[in-house]
Order: sequence, then C-alpha cells, then structure tokens
Amino acid sequence: MVSRTAAVRDADAVGILGTGSCLPGNVVTNDEVGAAAGVTDEWITRKTAIRERRWAKSDEATSDLATVAARMALDDAGIRAEDIALVLVATSTPDAPQPPTATAVAAELGVPAGTPAFDINAVCSGFVFALATAERMIRGTGAHAVVIGADIYSRTLDPADRRTVVLFGDGAGAVVLGPTTRGGVLATQLATYPEARELIRVRAGGSRIPASPASVEQGLHYFTMDGPAVRRFVESRVGPLIRTFLETHLPDHPWPPHFVPHQANGRMIEALATDLGFLPEHTHTTVRYFGNTGAASVPITLDRAATRFAPGDLVVLAGFGGGMAAGLALIEWQTPYTKGPCAGAGPGRV
Repeated sequence: MVSRTAAVRDADAVGILGTGSCLPGNVVTNDEVGAAAGVTDEWITRKTAIRERRWAKSDEATSDLATVAARMALDDAGIRAEDIALVLVATSTPDAPQPPTATAVAAELGVPAGTPAFDINAVCSGFVFALATAERMIRGTGAHAVVIGADIYSRTLDPADRRTVVLFGDGAGAVVLGPTTRGGVLATQLATYPEARELIRVRAGGSRIPASPASVEQGLHYFTMDGPAVRRFVESRVGPLIRTFLETHLPDHPWPPHFVPHQANGRMIEALATDLGFLPEHTHTTVRYFGNTGAASVPITLDRAATRFAPGDLVVLAGFGGGMAAGLALIEWQTPYTKGPCAGAGPGRV
C-alpha cells in the first residue's frame, strides 16, 4: 500500500488544470449486445443500470481516442503541447504490445523530443495510479504533465459472454497536471491485492501463453471476469479502503465531498456510495450511457462532472479493478469550468 499526504496550502502543490474526454461515435444499445449474449434490455438495465455504450470503429485505436482527450484537456488548461514535460497513458488495451501507446500520443500531440512518455497498466485503477505517479514526478518542478486513461475493451470481449459484453464500452479521458498556488492533489493511496489477480484477466497474448492458432481457437484472448467475486472484493476491500482514506484525510471536513468512482457497474456504484454515505447529488456517474470504460472511466466521469465543481470543492477519485487493485485520490478543485461540451457529447449522468 502506497500513500502520500500533502498540506492543503503546499507551495509546491500540483493540481488539475484542465480535463478532456473522447467517446467513439458508435452507440451500441442493450438490444444489440443482448441478442448475442442471450439477455434482454430489461435484464441488463436491472443488473447494471447501463442503457448503452460506445464502441470504437475498426480503424480507431486506443491512441486515437487518447490523443483527442489529451488535446481537449490541453485546450481546457490553456497549455501548449510544447510545454508538456511528461505523458502517461493508463491502459490495458494498448495499440500493440510495444512500443508504449503513450509514445504514439506524444508524437501526435507534438510534445518536445526527449519528453518521457510511457504506459501504466493497473487495469481499471490505472488512471489514478498514473495520476499519483505524475504528481510525484512533477511536484516542485513547475512542470506540466498530461495523464490519460484510455481503453478499447470491445476488441477483447466474447459476444456470447453476458458477464462481460454487456458491461464494457470504449473511451478516453485526460487531465493536465501542473503547479497551483492552492490545494490541488492533497492525498493519494494505491493498493494491490495480488492474491485475487485471477478474478479479472485475459489469459493469452503474453509470454506465458503466446498468441497461436490454438489460443485463438480456445478463446483465450477474451476478457474474463468473475462478477460475483469482484463484487465481494469491492465490498470487502475497496469500501473499507475508501472509508479509512476519508477518515484519515478528511476527519473534520463538512460531509460530503464529491465522489467520482470507477464506473464498474451502476448497481455496484449505488451500493458503494450509499454504504460510504455519499449523497446521490455528489456521486458522479456516466455508466448509464458509456458503460465500464476501464482506465478511462474515472477521467471521463471527472470531465463530465467538472460542470458541478467550484474552486475549493473537495473531490474523491476511486479507481478499482483488475490486479486486483484500488487507487484513491483527494483533490481540492481550483479550476473554474469554462469550456463547452466535450467530444462524444450526449447524456452523461445516471
């Protein structure tokens, strides 16, 4: 478990200066995914609160969505690409095993040659892991970083597996981090529980089970998940972790702050938020229209929720999922929301 706490008025504070998101234009309804999986729209909605999701076109890759989201975040922050000192992409569905997807994003953005750009794979916790990493790297330097969460899960789903195909969508979200005179990232905490690592996985395509005609025929490249066990993990590990994090870093603050959780499943979010005491109006979701977008879900939802934040508001980010892992961040918001609707516009909140 890794954690960090900063003073609210840290002179070297790093904050979120801009946000952006990108959703593919291809809307996939419950009727479409349900037909192959043998379930109905009513069943999917009742179990997950998801009504539709976005899937990338065949010529769209993770770096394409990530680049659009990053450009929007840069525009929102008023920061030029040539002023970026770090590019991090959180993803478990990279363009290819190598080179890092972040290098494609850096090239498209036009950041200076020599700028570090690399990927972080912590599955659905990835964005918060990347945020914590970037914040540590640029704190006290006066530098700016682009942090992106992006996934295209539709390429890894078994269309007949109702446990997964109804849940996942594609997308990307991004933030620009940089120096701020107040607040910013106040605390982060990262935790991994490797004993539960096989609850969510893609078995083939790595060094243990290399891609082969046999692995493809056996369906080993599909994303798989033990849904009931994942829900138990969230209840037994994630909920208590968030509760302790809040008690540690917000012991005397008027309750509640804003809550931006990973969009795993609408019903799971409802149960988690209720158990932790977050009010519905402070719990921000996009799962109804975008599904579970993996590492992109927290920054996409953060981008949409920014319309409801005022400078000085406290925001709790919570990513959790494969690994199994969880990443938490407490942020004092300082960026007035000034931009128009983000890419892939449409309804954004359950």
